[in-house]
Amino acid sequence: MATTTDADATDALGYEQARDELIDVVRRLEAGGTTLEESLALWERGEELAKVCRRWLDGARARLDAALAEEETEQENDGTSEANR
Repeated sequence: MATTTDADATDALGYEQARDELIDVVRRLEAGGTTLEESLALWERGEELAKVCRRWLDGARARLDAALAEEETEQENDGTSEANR
């Protein structure tokens, strides 16, 4: 079971770090040769890493959506100010 410190350390990972470690976990699981306990620990780690990646991607999506909405608002305002001239 992950401790609070382990969870904090996982949350502090950047997207690329989490993705690369997740790739390694998947490779190790696919290769086999691990005990059931080791496989379960790898699976749990993979789930944690996948959540970190998902949070990063969701955050990136939110930033893109906000930037696009801001651009759209600016374009609408530019059109409104030109129509008032």
